[in-house]
Amino acid sequence: MDNESKLDNDSNEEVAGAAPAPQSSLPLIITLVALLIYFGFQTFALLAERGNLGQVKASQESALQEAQKTQAQFRTIVTKTGELADKGHAGAKMVMEGLQRQGMGMAGAPAATTPVPDKAVTKPVK
Repeated sequence: MDNESKLDNDSNEEVAGAAPAPQSSLPLIITLVALLIYFGFQTFALLAERGNLGQVKASQESALQEAQKTQAQFRTIVTKTGELADKGHAGAKMVMEGLQRQGMGMAGAPAATTPVPDKAVTKPVK
């Protein structure tokens, strides 16, 4: 009987010391599927938005080209008006003064400005 009680105790210890039964991985699977769906939706939405922005840019190309043409024509007119003003034409001088008051100045003359550095230069402290 002593042997039987020892065997019973040994079998009880083995059952108690055994690893617990594996738990269900269903919550992990659900979480991973939800993340996959979320990232898929975000990717789809961003691609659709990118396509829309491409269409908007394409629709503005013609307006941008027209604005560049108009700007080039304006520069030409201001340059020629400036040449007339330099020759002494009173009306051209009046127009050029008006443009300078508005900050447009002479398009042909380069502005005397100091170059601005792209980044702030810091000097080491001694």
